[in-house]
Amino acid sequence: MEMLDIWPELPIYVFYYDDPEVEALEDTDDVIAALKLKGSISRINLEVESCSAVWEKIAAVMQDPFPILQYLSLQPSPSLDMILVIPDSFLGGSAPSLQRLILHDIIVFPALPNLLLSATNLVDLVLWNIPHSGYISPEVVVTCISVLTRLESLSLRFQSPRSRPDRAVPFLPQLTRTLLPALTYLGFEGVTEYLEDLVARIDVPLLESTKITLFNQLVFDILQFRNLIYRTEKFTVLDQVDVVLNTDSIVITLSPKGGSVNSMKLELKISCRKIDWQLSALSQVCNLCLPTLSSLERLSVCDSRYRPPHWQDDIENTQWLELLHPFATVKDLYLSRGVALRVAPALQELSEERVTEVLPALQDVFIDSLQPSGLVQEVFREFVTARGRQVSSLPVAIHNWVREKGM
Repeated sequence: MEMLDIWPELPIYVFYYDDPEVEALEDTDDVIAALKLKGSISRINLEVESCSAVWEKIAAVMQDPFPILQYLSLQPSPSLDMILVIPDSFLGGSAPSLQRLILHDIIVFPALPNLLLSATNLVDLVLWNIPHSGYISPEVVVTCISVLTRLESLSLRFQSPRSRPDRAVPFLPQLTRTLLPALTYLGFEGVTEYLEDLVARIDVPLLESTKITLFNQLVFDILQFRNLIYRTEKFTVLDQVDVVLNTDSIVITLSPKGGSVNSMKLELKISCRKIDWQLSALSQVCNLCLPTLSSLERLSVCDSRYRPPHWQDDIENTQWLELLHPFATVKDLYLSRGVALRVAPALQELSEERVTEVLPALQDVFIDSLQPSGLVQEVFREFVTARGRQVSSLPVAIHNWVREKGM
């Protein structure tokens, strides 16, 4: 560290990663010496893997303000069950120059709200893998970010479904919403109650991308999230829906058709393993949210190539019909072979009088690796023929689809 004295006063980037395989306490001397140059440090990235004693030694030297600090990332190792305690005096309780804050697995940080209230130049806030012991309520989050008028990206992720807001008092949908004028990205992982309480309290007129992961539950009441979509102008032009069934989750992504605007996307993931639960959850979400979007024209439903679901023989055909029901404006339907084999029997159960109840605007069906003959081909031909006999229905064509490798 003696070499620091010969350098001109340039902004310093402090990166520290301690190897849990070696004795780390003696190796912290250099980073401690660097952190003492508080007035010159612009970026700090600390990944503490070994023990809490290392963190305590580092935290002890970070009790004063870092006036030009713009980037701060703190990440302990959750595998070591290390309790990372951040004292109230951390950074002197103020970070006016901070632009990006990333906190992973932070157990105890009671002064976080005060620190955020001082970070008025914050652009990116990531609170990731929040344990239940580090729970922060939606009300506190919104209070903190209400002063962050430059905030463009907000990510919250909870470890456990136990981290949910107190619903002892009935939820009041008429809450006054806080305007976040610059926010373009919202990421969240947790329970629906928390998501609902959060989005009911904010207005995000420039939002163009979201990535939401919900823990599995029987009922997905996301009325406030639906209202957020309805209030967001950029989401009204999303016209493509992609559904992917995985081993342990189902993912629905709304985006512009053909990917004309790469950054614009709404992704909703539901964590659950049983395929019938996945279909039930997806049907609830789609029936609640999608009627607010009248521009949807393309729908693909595929099983994952690399982590496919565990197909069950007891899935009722009505579950597939309920899944397709809210897509009333879809013109193009894309199905992987695994999904087509299961959708076909559901369509077969429809009487001729009801064939237009499912996907009434449908014009083209694209099936991955469609064979010249077989159950799928036969059933879809019957479906198309029955649709053709309905005066009010549009003609439907069936096509072979070569599914892209990444899908």
